[in-house]
Amino acid sequence: MSKRFVVLGVLLVLGLLIAGCTSQPAPQTQQTPQTVKETVVVKETVVVKETVAVPQPTTPPEPTTAPPTQPAAVSNQELIWSVEGVNELPGLDPANPQNAQSIQAINLIFGGLVKLDGQLNVVPDGAQSWTISDDGKTYSFTIREGLKFADGTAVTAQDFADSINRALQPETASYGAAFQLQHVVGASDVADGKAQAASGIKVVDDRTLEITTDDVVPYFLAQLTYPVTFVVPLKFVQAKGNNWTEQAFGTGPYRVKEWQHNQKLILEPNPFYWAGPVGVAQIELPFIQDSETAYQLYRTGELDTMGSQQNPVPAARIPEVSSSPDFKQVASFATRYIGFNNRKAPFDNVNVRRAFAMAVDKVTLAEKVLNGAVGPTDRILPPGFPGSQFPIQGLSFDPEMAKAELEKAGYNASKPLPQVTLTYGVEGDNERVATFLQQQWKDNLGVDVVLQPLELATFSKNLDTTYLTPEEGLQFYLSIWGADYPDPQNFISQQLRSDSPNNNGHWENADFDKLAKQADTFTGSSEERFKLYNQAEQIAVDGVGWLPLYVPRFSVLIKPYVSGIVPTGQGLIVPDWSAVRGRPMR
Repeated sequence: MSKRFVVLGVLLVLGLLIAGCTSQPAPQTQQTPQTVKETVVVKETVVVKETVAVPQPTTPPEPTTAPPTQPAAVSNQELIWSVEGVNELPGLDPANPQNAQSIQAINLIFGGLVKLDGQLNVVPDGAQSWTISDDGKTYSFTIREGLKFADGTAVTAQDFADSINRALQPETASYGAAFQLQHVVGASDVADGKAQAASGIKVVDDRTLEITTDDVVPYFLAQLTYPVTFVVPLKFVQAKGNNWTEQAFGTGPYRVKEWQHNQKLILEPNPFYWAGPVGVAQIELPFIQDSETAYQLYRTGELDTMGSQQNPVPAARIPEVSSSPDFKQVASFATRYIGFNNRKAPFDNVNVRRAFAMAVDKVTLAEKVLNGAVGPTDRILPPGFPGSQFPIQGLSFDPEMAKAELEKAGYNASKPLPQVTLTYGVEGDNERVATFLQQQWKDNLGVDVVLQPLELATFSKNLDTTYLTPEEGLQFYLSIWGADYPDPQNFISQQLRSDSPNNNGHWENADFDKLAKQADTFTGSSEERFKLYNQAEQIAVDGVGWLPLYVPRFSVLIKPYVSGIVPTGQGLIVPDWSAVRGRPMR
């Protein structure tokens, strides 16, 4: 989750607003390639396509609104899919997702050049194919023939270019777009206000978009699955202004039908969706503040699904539902952790951070407090995530060593550590976790910890403050990061590099930065690249850039009549929207 996604813990991750771009006029006629042979090979996150093309004279399509050419849905059914942890979505602009809940809705409405399938492979979306240059730096995307926005307007390569540049422009006020796209040639110039468009984003013709990076970026295609690069209807955005998302639409399977603020979002099918008619005629996304309420609504039949990476089935309810066919559980690509403000006492001292890390019995937390709904961890990468095959020596539970670390920092019985405040967002099992941690630090270190629960949006704003003005920020906080894409760069560099906007706690280590930057552009094998990230992760664990607590087991409830939705470590994914089924329309 990207994304300064503080609600993910993440992110997720990014905050963007609105800025417009002007499309360049297209020539009246041009030569475009017609593919007569195409082979696509997917290997890790790289797709290589070989084509034999014959130039054919064509006339570029004029953007126009056309009537639907297909039925909107193959069934008269609906799906009630809960959005948990919030009373409202902060926005629907893909350039400004803000939290995991917004991304859940954005992914239903918008699309990009590529997406992830049910096995988390990068596959075509708005681009039907792509090639990568011999030097690994230039990506040439062929825009899907006949691709349209949900209003019937044709989508061209220029629309993608303008949308990406819009996300980078200063007016958008993005925390993360510039970092996410830092390797695109000229992206920093746009972010700094020196240019309106990145020189590395080139429109060759209406159906060909070239993106050039300043180095080999092994995870670049995977990064493009994140909303910041999704295409938006800029003419509509400019016409409607800041309220355009009230009727938001893109190239995704659905569009906004009605946004009942502080209640729910109702979506209807995109009649021009490139993959054909969708399976259900309506999706309703009710906003539910806490997982226990969602659980009760599910039990009474008012929801078709409940549970997410950030707000899984409540741990206390697992014994009730573990044998039910509705219950699904998979290893999650997310890590719940404690973040520290490294610019504010006492956590600017590494020995204090190490003391707090070694004073927590994570096994008891996972198995007793959370009923085995999570797995304890001493590392940053979740198990099963790319790069996690290389081991890390964590800071294990050791109260005596924890006290020794505190003494190294100058604190003892005669000079106790002053009271500190742990802040957390009100969602899922956070209150139970925070209460357990409070007692652990009191019992094992003699430290008094005050708990500060905040509504999720307020918590997110406080994390922003911690990043922007750390002296006014939180002391330490309970958070979570869920993967935006399946590459260790998304955890290691995105979260802890000193120049990352997601590094809320301002942890810094020169050796870590050097290794992470080397891995980010490493041109050798994935194994060797992952080893570099592993070395960086070990430094972060030793220096307590994070205090990893546990990896959630992604626990969801899905009604037996629902089909087509696949739980993965990345969250719920829909590989084929035509296969989705729900309940009869009410």
